[in-house]
Amino acid sequence: MPCSAAAVAERRAAGPRGRKERVMLTIFLRHDQSKTLEEINAHLDRTGFRAKFPPAGVEVASWYVMMGIGQVVTLRFPASRLREVNLMIEQGAWGAYRTDFYPTYDYRPVWEQSRAGAHP
Repeated sequence: MPCSAAAVAERRAAGPRGRKERVMLTIFLRHDQSKTLEEINAHLDRTGFRAKFPPAGVEVASWYVMMGIGQVVTLRFPASRLREVNLMIEQGAWGAYRTDFYPTYDYRPVWEQSRAGAHP
């Protein structure tokens, strides 16, 4: 019986005992400084980026503004949804922002353990 690409991706994303693996992705949304803020906002409105991003089921772990850079968004989601997240950025944010993507993990628990004298 043939499987859809999405079903195959879901199975590949399943970790031990079938648990879905989640990934974190940090996205730098660097302002296109050749545009005014009004032009950037008009682009985001025209593409519907604000209404669509992030897709349902994708968690925003953090979203910061970095003065002089733009916005830095860290998302957490099932690995099988990486393409969907990427397409949403391409179709909505490109033209308003230049983008950089960084696989991310939460180092804080390791740091806290280290400060407490326990080394992982």
